[in-house]
Amino acid sequence: MANTKRELFVKRRLRVRNKLKKMANGRPRLSVHRSGKNISVQLIDDVEGRTLASASTLEKELGTVGKNTVEAATKIGATIAERAKAAGVEVCYFDRGGFLFHGKVKALAEAAREGGLKF
Repeated sequence: MANTKRELFVKRRLRVRNKLKKMANGRPRLSVHRSGKNISVQLIDDVEGRTLASASTLEKELGTVGKNTVEAATKIGATIAERAKAAGVEVCYFDRGGFLFHGKVKALAEAAREGGLKF
């Protein structure tokens, strides 16, 4: 009954997302994805099914292309907070996916909070 790492990750991601959707009350979702080389975040309106704002280390103008560090995550968090305000969003809920709230994900969340997002 051994589960692979991927199966455990998917179970954890779905468990987190389902718990958050119960408490959503129409608020947008701040969804984080982290890979080995990049980190990206989207502000998603699940009611309408569209992305309100996004930020990623793949964007050349941010100067973090190909970097997956705590500093890059902090810059992405500040950027998404700025873009969320421009889209008229101040309150959302944080969907960390299957990733632990530690290190890069935590740095991104703290920078978004400092930028003015509430979750």
